[in-house]
Amino acid sequence: MDVDGEVPELRALATHFAGQGGMLRAAERDGQVAGMVGTKPIGDGAWEICRMYLAAGERGTGLAQRLLDTAEAHAKAAGAERLVLWSDTRFDRAHRFYEKQSYVRQGAIRALGDLSNSLEYRYAKPARGLVVEALDAAAAASAERRLAEILVACVAAGASVSFLPPLEMDKARGFWRKVAKDVAAGGRVLLAAWLDGALVGTAQLALDMPENQPHRADVAKVLVHPAARRAGIGRALMRRVEAEARARGRRLLVLDTAGDAAERLYRATGWQEAGTIPGFALDGHGGELATIFFWKRV
Repeated sequence: MDVDGEVPELRALATHFAGQGGMLRAAERDGQVAGMVGTKPIGDGAWEICRMYLAAGERGTGLAQRLLDTAEAHAKAAGAERLVLWSDTRFDRAHRFYEKQSYVRQGAIRALGDLSNSLEYRYAKPARGLVVEALDAAAAASAERRLAEILVACVAAGASVSFLPPLEMDKARGFWRKVAKDVAAGGRVLLAAWLDGALVGTAQLALDMPENQPHRADVAKVLVHPAARRAGIGRALMRRVEAEARARGRRLLVLDTAGDAAERLYRATGWQEAGTIPGFALDGHGGELATIFFWKRV
């Protein structure tokens, strides 16, 4: 790299971050610098996590998690509403790490025009509170691992959502891979819900209807991680589902459920029961479950 031509701030990095209202932290082990991370405000309530590097020998030690936690905590304490970072397209291991921390791809790839011909992905997530967002195809693909963890946990907790326990991660990830393709094709809206920076819920709006039903859409896979329930996430997802339907001219929504908790949610949010089909699905022990169909005009 051409330090003075491309990144002259490296000559006085702590001063550079302090001058931008941010901070820089270094990690030491046995008297040697082992890693670093910085964060700074970039406007509109967003803070960027940047300059996060580890010595090669520190990978897999948990230091990356500690550094990121430190940077996120500083940004949140300073009032951050959104966290943003950039990662070189060649750093697959880093991408997996950020995606595990509930970051998703967002926006176009950035070309730095440097000696290394660097191209970077933009990752982002809400920093605080309960936030529901629609994911584009790139974000859906990058959320695959975290969404699969939510699906596996829900199935293990007894959710009747087309799968039987124990659901393997590879199978769950394959499901979300197909969903991302549908999002890219415009046939599906995928929602994600974050609670205080953790991706904990999701819902879908299926748009690919027969030609005589262009006014209708199906709601599917409304999931909230068992550890995050009773925080209003399900209601927030349903409000956003209905808003997305209205924005696309879909005025009639349909869904089905075999779960007591989900049934209570739908009734409480104004959905009408259409009828029950006994023995519609099987549980993990081979027993038959009845499924209730609901509808709602929006």
